[in-house]
Amino acid sequence: MSAAASLYLWALIKGLGTSAGLIMAIGAQNAFVLSQGLKRQYHWPIAGVCSFFDAVLITLGVAGMGALISQNELWLSVARWGGAAFLFWYGFGALRSALKDQSLEADRKGASSLKKALLTTLAVTLLNPHAYLDTVVLIGSIGGQYPEGERFWFGFGAISFSFIWFFGISLGARWLAPLFQKPIAWRVLDAAVCLMMWSIAVSLVIAAV
Repeated sequence: MSAAASLYLWALIKGLGTSAGLIMAIGAQNAFVLSQGLKRQYHWPIAGVCSFFDAVLITLGVAGMGALISQNELWLSVARWGGAAFLFWYGFGALRSALKDQSLEADRKGASSLKKALLTTLAVTLLNPHAYLDTVVLIGSIGGQYPEGERFWFGFGAISFSFIWFFGISLGARWLAPLFQKPIAWRVLDAAVCLMMWSIAVSLVIAAV
């Protein structure tokens, strides 16, 4: 293997690893994708939308936008307050769901429309400041340190992991489906989602004040 090929391979691996460390963390987007995967509700289009916008944001970040956003306090404040408002609203919806008795079959009967599912996916993706901080700012700033050739492979690695992760948890959720035949499992999941959303929202508010 040539020296250049070795550098490109290392940049690819670094991109995969960096993306894994950020995207695998439990957050609003992952919670929604997992929930929809368990319900078998439009989980493939949802995984595709999440992966696509991650790819767009990572590309923008690696291309140089990450450094620009991190230096603009106004943009960061708008992202934080808007994201906190959405996460409070989404967490309230999860809390209401946790107070209801539901099983996997019962939830399937009340499946939301594809339009609603995709709009919610866009919201948890584009109204979530952590998505921008992770993809555009953090991955972008790290990738921006590489020379042009290596930067491409770093970005490609980061984008590749996003596709692997979202489609992986959408597919893997089916193995958890038997557990969610029990209403108590949905109560626990919804309560956990609510607490997670609200904790993220509170952290954004604290960071904004």
